[in-house]
Amino acid sequence: MKKLLAMVLTVSMTAAMVGCGQAAETTETAAESTAVETVESTAAEETATESTEESTAAEEAAGDVLSYADYVAADLDSEVTIESYVQAKQSWWEDKATVYTQDKDGAYFLYDMACSEEDYEKLVPGVKIRVTGYKSEWSGEVELMDATFEFVEGADEYIAPAVDVTDLLGTDELIDHQNQHVTFTDLTVEAAGQDADGNDVAYLYNYDGSGSEGDDLYFNVSSNGETYTFLVESYLCDKDSDVYKAVKNLQIGDTIDAEGFLYWYEGVNPHITAITVK
Repeated sequence: MKKLLAMVLTVSMTAAMVGCGQAAETTETAAESTAVETVESTAAEETATESTEESTAAEEAAGDVLSYADYVAADLDSEVTIESYVQAKQSWWEDKATVYTQDKDGAYFLYDMACSEEDYEKLVPGVKIRVTGYKSEWSGEVELMDATFEFVEGADEYIAPAVDVTDLLGTDELIDHQNQHVTFTDLTVEAAGQDADGNDVAYLYNYDGSGSEGDDLYFNVSSNGETYTFLVESYLCDKDSDVYKAVKNLQIGDTIDAEGFLYWYEGVNPHITAITVK
């Protein structure tokens, strides 16, 4: 009887010890699992926070709108964002637009900017747009390339007044007005070249006379003893425009006023949009 009781007690004690061991192991496992989950959750939260912060910083950097002064100071080939007002449209082709824009501080030439045909129709003079692209230079002309844009909703309209830069011709200060809406006064029409018969002519189709009706018109003018080449850009003002017809009627020696955009190509090379013969 005592042996049987002793065996029962022994078995009971062993079972109790096993039960305690299993309980301890279960508690330890649960604690370890909780700790792992806590660490993983904290790490995930930190990663998400860092990702959000990086995304926000990137969005803020990409969305910074530069003043004209900051745009001028920006490095070539750097990505920039500007806000400006449409002044004129030069062309649209295969969802790309070339546009002249300006604000109260300076002007921009937007070359081959991504643009649907529907949006191109909305790019009327005075409308404000936000543009992101790459500041580039081509033969002296600083422009924005590979750009995208959006309309600035609710913005006031702005049409830049033409600035008379006649006195700046031949000076280093003239380039400070690059791409702006400008005027020139009291210019003298000079010979642009010669026709097939060797006679001096007031204009040429293309810069070397190789073109024909509908191509760009090049003509020379002088001021203070210096001669400059101006042109009517046919995409901006086609053969049916008043300025195109006016240039074709110029005579060497005429005195004219001219208006347009201060484009640059190896020096001043304005895109003329209006001419008055005096």
